[in-house]
Amino acid sequence: MKKKPVSIRDIAEELKTSVTTVSFVLNGKAKEKHISKELTKKVLDYAKLINYRPNQIAQSLRTGKSKILVFMVEDISNNFFSKLARIFEDIAYDKGYKVIFCSNDNDDEKSNELINLFNFRQVDGFIIVPSPGIKDTVENLINDNIPVILLDRFFEGLDCNSVVIDNEQASFDATLHLIDNKFKNIGFITTASDQTQMQGRLSGYEKAVNENGLKSNTLQIPYNEIYKGKGKEYVKNFLDQHADLDAVFFATNYLAQSGLEVFKENNPRLIYDLGIIAFDDNDMFKIYDPTITSVSQPLVEISTTLMEIMLSLLKKKDVTEIPHKIMLKTELIIRESSLRKQLYI
Repeated sequence: MKKKPVSIRDIAEELKTSVTTVSFVLNGKAKEKHISKELTKKVLDYAKLINYRPNQIAQSLRTGKSKILVFMVEDISNNFFSKLARIFEDIAYDKGYKVIFCSNDNDDEKSNELINLFNFRQVDGFIIVPSPGIKDTVENLINDNIPVILLDRFFEGLDCNSVVIDNEQASFDATLHLIDNKFKNIGFITTASDQTQMQGRLSGYEKAVNENGLKSNTLQIPYNEIYKGKGKEYVKNFLDQHADLDAVFFATNYLAQSGLEVFKENNPRLIYDLGIIAFDDNDMFKIYDPTITSVSQPLVEISTTLMEIMLSLLKKKDVTEIPHKIMLKTELIIRESSLRKQLYI
């Protein structure tokens, strides 16, 4: 038979004091409530002796705060999201919050199921990398006065806090870097998506090639095909059909990884012959031969900004006040793969 957990009332009865006094001591308010050092020590020592653990659910019901945040991303195994989550976890912990991480696989049904589950569990707030069709779900959270911050992408026409990067400018600058290094036939490999971050990257690429009188060569792979592991097949076919390409810009790091595998498996010479840039840096890019140029997002700045906005929202009585919409800059980390080939080889 499972042993019944010890409650504050049990401690109070054992020490012949009030439940309120024990509660104040265990919640660190003994000095504020003028409880003697002797009684404070007595309560704390006994709680330690019996290995007392507070009932978090009861505590959250009493205070209205769970001190738990949800951090929902597309894929927590993705290098960008996992690094970002790790940094955010440390920042949140220092502020007294625990974080639940989850992946929605860019799937609306899974997103809604997870959001409903954690909302029922009364978490304090959500940081969400939203799948395409959950605009109404996010709006309902806001209308219920629940703190929400959208990350990486946002919904047009929805007044919601968001932290994103300037995807269009980042993509424009990266493409222009290739053009400045004399690449004239640049392919752009991306996902087929109407989401703001991917549209921004595509727009930046097209703007750069159009302004410089070059031809646009794009491959847009359906996300579900990438999820099924067919991304490499699409990349290979694209390269076979565009043998005149002299550079390739990958719109995500996982697409870049697929592309590099295609090069190695089908034509190892391509990694040296083509100019290459990947959106989102990866530690592995530093040790490839050649090293891979990448667009790097400011992970620490993103995480810090997310926490600052979340703490502000948690203090507000009305989270529907004018939302914070933050757009941060990226850094182009120039490595060997995007240099003029006559200088590199």
